[in-house]
Amino acid sequence: MKKSLGAHTLVYPTPVFIIGSYDHNDKPNAMTVAWGGICCSKPPCVTISLRKATYTYANIMLKKAYTVNIPSEKFMKEADYFGIASGRNEDKFQKTGLTPVRSSLVDAPYIEEFPFVLECRCIHTFEIGLHTQFIGEILDIKIDPALLDQADKPDIHKINPFIYDPGSGNYFSIGPQLARSFSIGQEISREE
Repeated sequence: MKKSLGAHTLVYPTPVFIIGSYDHNDKPNAMTVAWGGICCSKPPCVTISLRKATYTYANIMLKKAYTVNIPSEKFMKEADYFGIASGRNEDKFQKTGLTPVRSSLVDAPYIEEFPFVLECRCIHTFEIGLHTQFIGEILDIKIDPALLDQADKPDIHKINPFIYDPGSGNYFSIGPQLARSFSIGQEISREE
């Protein structure tokens, strides 16, 4: 029998997304978010959830745009800092030495040093309770070409992202490939 843990914000894995936005003075800001993921295939969309009290919440409401920056493990310290400090009080880019780049498609910055970036136009917001869910249509994905495989697809091991465990509050790396999706289940299909 399974043990009940009650209602908590636990799901595995959760991403480490760094959300880029501009404030009313076009000052770039970055915030770490773990509540998010792909939410639609057509149009391609990604969702993030933020508390209204965050600086990034106000920025996205104002500009109707954000970027999702996926850091590699070597930027774990900066990613953690982006979730600790507030852009209201600090210039996070100046403090970390990372480079904000103005997106050509949306009114939001992305982080030059991070390997994988989604440029998103905010198309919906949903008030859920403590958090507001933002649905962003992905207008473009930017990646360092050295991180593509032979088929010109992103290589997760070259990108080297990390994930967040909301249960323990720790970061973890991505492990080895286990199997090809939509293939190993074929064995069960054939057993009919």
